[in-house]
Amino acid sequence: MVIINVKMTAVNIFIAINCFYGHHAHMTKTVQKRTLATRARLVEAASNVIAENGYEALRVEEVVKRAGVAKGTFFAHFADKDALMDRLIGEGINRCLDELEQCKAPADVEELVATLMPLLEFMTCERYVFDVILRYSGAAAIEQIGDIAMTFERHGQVVSAWLADGPFRRDVSTQLLAEGIQAFSVQAMALNFCALHASESIESRLLTYLRAWLIV
Repeated sequence: MVIINVKMTAVNIFIAINCFYGHHAHMTKTVQKRTLATRARLVEAASNVIAENGYEALRVEEVVKRAGVAKGTFFAHFADKDALMDRLIGEGINRCLDELEQCKAPADVEELVATLMPLLEFMTCERYVFDVILRYSGAAAIEQIGDIAMTFERHGQVVSAWLADGPFRRDVSTQLLAEGIQAFSVQAMALNFCALHASESIESRLLTYLRAWLIV
């Protein structure tokens, strides 16, 4: 009889433990779903504000008002406005890269630059957007790598694949050529915001750079 009671006690403990962890896992999933839903509302509200007023004009107060959450909730998801912009601008760059991935490999420098222009136009749609891209394009630590930084890696992969099939120089790797294209693109975009050099278009300046860089 004592043995039966001991066995039953062990079974009851086992059932209780499983019920506890099962309930805990369910609660965790519920909290995660609620968190994701709140973040999605914030991102959607911010996207709507940007569509109406632009990136720089976005204010956290307007985002939380439209999302129907407290201001403290916003900062539970994003460190500040720029952290939200890292997410939103990164998504915008990725949409451009999605389109670039569907393009055939450019046949020459002129076609390469023309294919890149929709991406560069998005990246320079506002001075504020370009500034955020520059600030978030790199990170001092792995855990700080965000959406924008990851798009630079993806951009390099897309362009490197193009260069493997095009009539471009072969004395260096396609990865190095792609990194050069990124560097020259950033330079062309930066000069677009400089009063001393803004008279020449991004496209024209980039053509000059890449003819020198890609053709031997």
